[in-house]
Amino acid sequence: MPPSDVHHEHTPVVPIIEPVPHISVRGLTMAYGDNIVMRDLDFEIRRGEIFVIMGGSGCGKSTLLRHLVGLQQPAAGAVFFNGENFTAATEARRDVMRHDFGVMYQSGALWTSLTLAENVALPLREHTQLSTREIDEIVRYKLALVGLAGFEEYYPAQISGGMTKRASLARSMALDPDVLFLDEPGAGLDPVTSRLLDNLILQIRDSLGATIVVVTHELQNIFAVADRALFLDIATRTIGALGHPVELRDNSPNPRVRHFLSRSD
Repeated sequence: MPPSDVHHEHTPVVPIIEPVPHISVRGLTMAYGDNIVMRDLDFEIRRGEIFVIMGGSGCGKSTLLRHLVGLQQPAAGAVFFNGENFTAATEARRDVMRHDFGVMYQSGALWTSLTLAENVALPLREHTQLSTREIDEIVRYKLALVGLAGFEEYYPAQISGGMTKRASLARSMALDPDVLFLDEPGAGLDPVTSRLLDNLILQIRDSLGATIVVVTHELQNIFAVADRALFLDIATRTIGALGHPVELRDNSPNPRVRHFLSRSD
């Protein structure tokens, strides 16, 4: 059965084209010592779109995400946010710019000794002067937004994998970020739970207006949420394609892209 029959394909939202892209990547080369992971990456992410970074295992998807949020420095090139060079900024300035980021890590990365409410409250306590009452209200709202109302006092060990992902998503939204970075949000989830998470990602973008960058290799996730998708080609160690996944699956001149998006697994 072809992928078009088994995946709910997302019709892209046409974003407003702005003179300055929300995120720009220019000449980015990622390396570990002498080992080049990806080279000469040039692309832009538009404000308000869901942008998927895809590719096979080991191609550098999560490494690219770490470069985008400043956890790793590139061997060459730079990342810009709203036209400002994030890569070349001082660490103090990068910390300020990161206040506009929300990051959901693949493992969820919740503090196991804290309740879900305490996990979501943590960035609010660290980065705002809000009162305890105000923080509690925001925490309840964010958990309700991801379908976890009533689970505030649960600990991560007491909830399912899908609920852990949603709690991590709530924490990433705590500071109302302009950009959400989601690392393999569907990894390890059953198809039904993964589909619910895809719908939640779409709802969050539509309700909050955030730009969302998703790292994934899961076809269901890609076709369900992507306005545009970037394929990292491990064979050439650079960008293999960029566009809407249906268009890339059907018409990309790169056979590796067509194969990746047409596989049945």
